Formats: sequence, C-alpha cells, structure tokens
Amino acid sequence: MTVQELYGKIGGNYESAKRVMQLDKLIVKFIVKYLDDASCAQLCAAWDKRDGAGVFEGAHAMKGVCANLGLDALGKDASELAEEFRPGNERILSDDEVTAKVAALRGKNEQALQAIRAFAAEQ
Repeated sequence: MTVQELYGKIGGNYESAKRVMQLDKLIVKFIVKYLDDASCAQLCAAWDKRDGAGVFEGAHAMKGVCANLGLDALGKDASELAEEFRPGNERILSDDEVTAKVAALRGKNEQALQAIRAFAAEQ
C-alpha cells in the first residue's frame, strides 16, 4: 500500500500532509509515529471522568496533530470537542451527545490506527 492509498483509507488529506511535510518519507515517518500519540486516549479518559478541562486538552492536542498530518476527518471531530470544552465557551451539547461524539471519534481513531499498523508492517 502506498502512503496515498493509506490516506484514502483513513479519511486523510494526503495533499495537505504533503504541503506541511513536503516529502513522502517524512509523511511516512510521522504517520507511523501517530501510533504512539496519546491525545485521543487522553480525551476519552477525560470524558469518562467528566473532566471538561482534560477533554479540551486532549481534543486540542489531537486537533493539532491531525492538522499537521492531514487527518482531516479526525481533526474535525477533535476540533468540535475542543470548542465544546474550550475555557470560556458555553456548552452546547448534552452529555449524551458528547458521549456519542467521543465514541464515534474513538472508533474512527481505532480504524485509522489499524490501517496505519498494517501500512507500517509493509514498510
């Protein structure tokens, strides 16, 4: 599988990643490093404890990582959660809606991680 095919599988934007990193070898290096990124786990664990500040921190970190890697779908979901819990913002979503969004993000992230693991195994 090529890095472009990987991006297609994970809902990523290869062209965006290419603009940031310029070289495929750097994209490959950093997309594989995403396997070690803990921001989604931090966000999910914080929500399990109903820790809004922790959700914001995890979501904000995930949004940044995803932006740099061109992981647009994950980044969009993380951004929505970051804005929901940004200090000073009034909450809009109910706890049930946040729970659903966190579960969906967790699922999308796991699918991306599985595809990246398969890609890394081929390298």
